[in-house]
Amino acid sequence: MSMFSPLALTQALPFLPLAQGDIDYEVARRGEPDLFAKVLAEPATKVILVKDGKVAVPHGQGAIADYANVNMRLAQLPGAYVSAELESHPSALAMFLGTYGGRLGGHVVAVDVTRVRPASESAAMAETTRGGGADDAFAEVRPSQSQAKTTKSLLENAATRFDWVDLRGFAPHASAREAGQATSAISLSVWHARQRHCPTCGAPVEPALGGWAQRCTSEADGNRLLFPRIEPAVITAIVDHDDRLLLQHNSAWENSGLYSVSAGFVEAGENLEHACRREAKEEVGIEIGELKYLGSQPWPFPASLMMAFKGVAVNTDVCVDGEETLTARWVTRDEYMNELVSGRMEAPGKATIARYMIEEWLGHDLP
Repeated sequence: MSMFSPLALTQALPFLPLAQGDIDYEVARRGEPDLFAKVLAEPATKVILVKDGKVAVPHGQGAIADYANVNMRLAQLPGAYVSAELESHPSALAMFLGTYGGRLGGHVVAVDVTRVRPASESAAMAETTRGGGADDAFAEVRPSQSQAKTTKSLLENAATRFDWVDLRGFAPHASAREAGQATSAISLSVWHARQRHCPTCGAPVEPALGGWAQRCTSEADGNRLLFPRIEPAVITAIVDHDDRLLLQHNSAWENSGLYSVSAGFVEAGENLEHACRREAKEEVGIEIGELKYLGSQPWPFPASLMMAFKGVAVNTDVCVDGEETLTARWVTRDEYMNELVSGRMEAPGKATIARYMIEEWLGHDLP
């Protein structure tokens, strides 16, 4: 057995697609009165849109999400226009993401339009409730009525005006800044969508602190502030003393060719290192000795934070649990590349931290 530690030359992951944002959150401004009215009135403010856990991109870009070597960008709206829209659409949720500073002090605001009713749906409901006979279809319509029926709100029509992509499709093709904006916006919007009531007293909640918090509406219970809860998870690239990598296929994955590294949630009262060792033992029967931290990135599906480690196996006899993990095997670098070329294995997606962990072990980018 070689005495050389496989972790000796291991480097921290230099790039993670969902952890590259350099925005200044300007936390001190989150409680500022009329925050959105002030920020949206600034000419340099940009607004991005989020809906159902996806971000808006210009029409036509959604079709290129599955292609390699393409660029995508967020659809951006002028702040002054959106300010008026927010006043007339209380169901839209505004979130203050922060600023990039500089001479113009460009701010970024995200608006969640998940609960905004599309204009076509509103018109259909109005037509249904209006009543009248078949002759109404041929009735003369006054100009003011026609104008009212054809006026379109951008927020109401956003669902059809833009394409919508999730982080898996967007981040690999976006700039670091826009990937960071999308990650924050989706993380907050998913939390607001899932938590509609105070978890302590059950009263309805309302957005607070620029969208980064919620306030319980019950005065009797103190109108407490609520903040997003993050679910910590560890992900571990397990190598043996011959520097082979252990790859596994989990039962939850529909793609039978997808193989990745060990991962799982941190349990109550547990530190990260113990979680790495426990998950490896449970899933594949491997004991881990030395561990090295590689990096982390948010994974808002719905609210995880992935913390990556590389660990050295004490034993090499694989014994999968058969429930969560169906198969697992050790591979050398040549064996892994042959499996990819043959199509017997597929690598994790380009937005995942697992892919960059495998590339760190492999020594080069995956195709």
